[in-house]
Amino acid sequence: MKVMEIMEKASIKQTGRAIMYIKEALQEMALQHETHIRTSRIDIQSGKRFYQLPNEAVKILDIRCKNHNNSDNDYRSIPRSVYEPTTKDSDGI
Repeated sequence: MKVMEIMEKASIKQTGRAIMYIKEALQEMALQHETHIRTSRIDIQSGKRFYQLPNEAVKILDIRCKNHNNSDNDYRSIPRSVYEPTTKDSDGI
């Protein structure tokens, strides 16, 4: 659908205002519904603490680990930490 068609259906005379409404609607839809969701797998390595995340990652929805709190070789979600950790890191970071 073209901008002129939307303007006619919404009875809007100003093109700038119509484009502003369209952009706001698209932005609101993008915030409410996750699109372009992709799954990425990173293998954990012994002794490695920091891992490189993809540059296009905007929001991380879930992190799962195999054999986390189980012995069935199932992937389970790692709970999110809400508060600052009370245990300090040994390397000071």
